[in-house]
Order: sequence, then C-alpha cells, then structure tokens
Amino acid sequence: MGRVDAFPPQSNNKKETVIPWTNVFEKSTSSSSEEGNSLKSGEFSIEKEGNANEETNLTEPKYREHIFGEEALRISPAEPYCLRRPIRRGHFNISLHYPMQQVIEDMHAIWDWVLTEILRIPRNQRHTYSAVLVVPETFDNREIKELLSIVLRDLCFTTAVIHQEGLAAVFGNGLSTACVVNIGAQSTSVMCIEDGVTLPTTQITLRYGGEDISRCLLWTQRHHQTWPPIRTDGLTKPIDLLMLNRLKESHCHIREGEVEAVAIVHSYEEGAPPGSHKTRLTALNVPPMGLFYPMLLVPDVYPPPPRSWFSDSEDMLEETWDFPRRPDMSDGYLAGGASGFYPMWENYPIFQSKPKKQDTIGLADAIAKSILSAGRIDLQRKLFCSMQLGIACHSVS
Repeated sequence: MGRVDAFPPQSNNKKETVIPWTNVFEKSTSSSSEEGNSLKSGEFSIEKEGNANEETNLTEPKYREHIFGEEALRISPAEPYCLRRPIRRGHFNISLHYPMQQVIEDMHAIWDWVLTEILRIPRNQRHTYSAVLVVPETFDNREIKELLSIVLRDLCFTTAVIHQEGLAAVFGNGLSTACVVNIGAQSTSVMCIEDGVTLPTTQITLRYGGEDISRCLLWTQRHHQTWPPIRTDGLTKPIDLLMLNRLKESHCHIREGEVEAVAIVHSYEEGAPPGSHKTRLTALNVPPMGLFYPMLLVPDVYPPPPRSWFSDSEDMLEETWDFPRRPDMSDGYLAGGASGFYPMWENYPIFQSKPKKQDTIGLADAIAKSILSAGRIDLQRKLFCSMQLGIACHSVS
C-alpha cells in the first residue's frame, strides 16, 4: 500500500472534465473506434435495437450496428441501444434474460472487433496465428472450454495455449513463487504460486472489487449529505459509474484522519446537456477501506449465476480438449449426437464437485488465510515476503 506519509497532498484545484457522449452514428470514413485501447478481456458490448436490415434514407445519418468498450458506457439513454455485459462478478453473466448462447455470441463479437479494428488481423489471415488465452482464476473449466472454442472455431486461430492469470503475472515479473492478489472491477482473487505451479488449496475469490468501492463512495457522500441533489445511479446509468470511478481514482486514499476534497460532480440527464456541480467530498478514506472491511460496501445487487454452471473445480491445466470440426457442419456446432452434430454448449457434462471459495472476508484476512493454507512453514515465510498486487480500476471489455 505504501507509506501513509508518502501520499502527495490532495489537490483540490484539479480540473474535472465532462465525460462526452458517444457518437452513435457511423463515420463517413472507415476508421477504427477511438476507444479501442480501453477494451480489456471482453465485458462490455452494446447492440442497436430493432431491425438491422431496416432501410434508411441515404441522407439521414446511419446508426452504428455495434459499439464496444468504454464507448458503450457513454451512450445516451435516449439512443436506441441495449447494453450487454457477457461477464459479471468473474463469471459468464448467464441468467433467464441473458442465455448462455447470447453470452458466447457477444464474447465472439467483442474479440472479433478487437482483432479486426484494433489489431488489424482480418479473418482470412488468422489461420496463420496462434493465440495465448490468459484466463482469471475465477473462471471454471466449462467457461474456459467455451472461450477456447470461440478462439479455435469462431475466431479461426490454428492453435491456442491457456495460461492462468496469476501465473502469467508472476512469470511476467521474473518470479516463480509469490502470492498473487488481483483486484478487478467486480471480484478479487488471491492465489499462491510455488515454483511456477499454482496451489489450488490457497485460492480464494472475493465478490467485490473496484466498482463496489465507487458505489460506496456515492453512498458515503449521500450519507453525509455532501452529494448534490442530482439523480446519480451507477447501476442503471453506466456513464454515472464512469464518473464515480474517476472521482474514486483521483480523490480516495487510505489515510488517517479527515480526508476531504473539493471536486466537480457531473450530472447526465436524458435530453439535457451534462451539468457541473462543485461540492466538498468527505470521508474519502472510507470507500477504499471496504477492501478490508466488506461490511462498509453496499450490498451486492447482482444475483449470482446459476451454480450448476460453476461447480467444476478440476485443474484446467491437466486436461486436454478436442474440438472436432466437420466441413458440413455450421460454425455453431460440434460433431456427435443422433443427428450428427449438436450445439457445442450442450456437449459438456456438469461436474458436481466442490465449488471454489466465495468468501466475504476482508482482503488482508483473505491473503493471510490463503498463505497459511500453503502448508509448510518455509513456504509461508517466502510467500509473506513475496506478494504481487494487480489492480483494475474498472473493467472495460
């Protein structure tokens, strides 16, 4: 965390900029999205509602069919789009209103856009490439299998290698043994690694992350009556969540005493230009302390995914998967079944084994619990002296 007295003085004169609305109309020239570099791993996708083949007047501007990444979060509520998030709380965002097939299609659309528009790798050249799929520890085997099928079958890569996120982080920093703490937007994971091998007994998943701290910031200011009288809602208005994330990143610190700051809060109402409200924010050290005292955070408003989907705790690195393809079958099917082929998402058994931990303890307690689960005293000492922290302020994917 760094020394308390090492933090620079809080600047109250920092200029706060208004988040612009996304231009939802197609550009006259074929250029890539301006927000391409903000996309990470595929969590935000937005699609225009209505008939895609609807004829329009050539003199009228044409809506963009799909919008990805942070641009999708900055679309005005008045525009005819629906927002979809394929990943929620570290798992596929499957529900009665968001079936698994749609989740897979959205993941494919996001990755295909990244490859085509950002990396400039057209579909007809991808067979000459191999892919490295880095997956978070929160994912279960069935989810990983679905992602791998997208890479090989839909994105047309020749081969793919799977790496766990914690292992990739450790090797990327030249280490072989460490306790890896990954704070994401909606979940936090702790995993210990010894000599390049993950220790499954040390894995702990916490159902809170950066977005929960942002929501706690709003709740704290309303509790102290310092928030302007505007309709701010980080759940139903994604652009409000972006604003809260920026305020959190610039003003929230873990420090003793009173932590206050003067900031500009923006309001984004339908049919009106963004408004600016200067206010004094208080208790800015409370929201980040929610990482260590989860009871400070606003209760989870997202229902957990169906548990039958996420109960496979086998080691993904010890399995070999084969995805047979036949020239006469469509892209959405795998070989087998009475009819010769069937949907690939019905191909895998559901393992009824112990689910991965979903603890609600604080981050410090989770780290200690994870390391103490490693077993040997010498290994525990080494892990307590070698920790690696990764932080994603907010997921945009």
